[in-house]
Amino acid sequence: MTKSAARRPPRLAGAGPPPFVESWDEHASWWKATFTGGADREYEIEIIPLVVRELAGHRLVVDIGCGEGQVARALAAAGCRVLGVDPSGAQLANALDVIDDALAIDYVRAEGERLPLATGSVDAAFCCLVIEHVADADALLSEAARVLAPGGTFLLVVNHPVFQGPGSGFVDDQILDERYWRVGPYLVEQWDVEEVDPHVSLAFSHRPLSRYVNPLADRDLVLVHLEEPSPRMELLAGSIDAEFEATIPRLCAMRFEHRPRVRP
Repeated sequence: MTKSAARRPPRLAGAGPPPFVESWDEHASWWKATFTGGADREYEIEIIPLVVRELAGHRLVVDIGCGEGQVARALAAAGCRVLGVDPSGAQLANALDVIDDALAIDYVRAEGERLPLATGSVDAAFCCLVIEHVADADALLSEAARVLAPGGTFLLVVNHPVFQGPGSGFVDDQILDERYWRVGPYLVEQWDVEEVDPHVSLAFSHRPLSRYVNPLADRDLVLVHLEEPSPRMELLAGSIDAEFEATIPRLCAMRFEHRPRVRP
């Protein structure tokens, strides 16, 4: 369980959970080389600053699906105490390789669907480009709500379900001389397997926004802020129409607040 890049290559469609997907333990070295330490500009200039901006100032934050820990380290550097949770031993080993004793970070190997935390024990939690890889997203959302104290914050960052979902993407129709963004079957929940690099295939699930917002609302988490950042021009250097693509969000960040209702 770790974070996927916001820009995606073409998908290999599948109707249900894939029968076999190479594990994140196998891909830990690839992930570290490809997406951390400044290798991925989107994380450096867009994703990490977004998380820090939304969560800085919280006392104890759990990073659900922390992977190699680059987002956790940035948040700890901003003054938070962070608990990173991930089921991949290889990813956590990479995180421990670069641990800084000056930062208040602890790591634990566990699934986001079964957090090893007491109910109401943290004042913030986040899940950044992770839930698309989780077999039971509803269980993860339920756990995030469970561990939050009243008034706590949950930040969920996903690839934008409308514009980055299956069948969606930039179309350059040279016959009709039209350029537009095609939106795929947005309401259809499905699993896909993507070959993100040679010999690296990963599973992604697609869910409409309502399938994130409503389960959290049922658990007294209220959406208080939604951000759809415009892609930075430097991230669109290879586009044939960067100005147009800059109008299409790649990410969707939703900040929720735990507001327990008084029930009879």
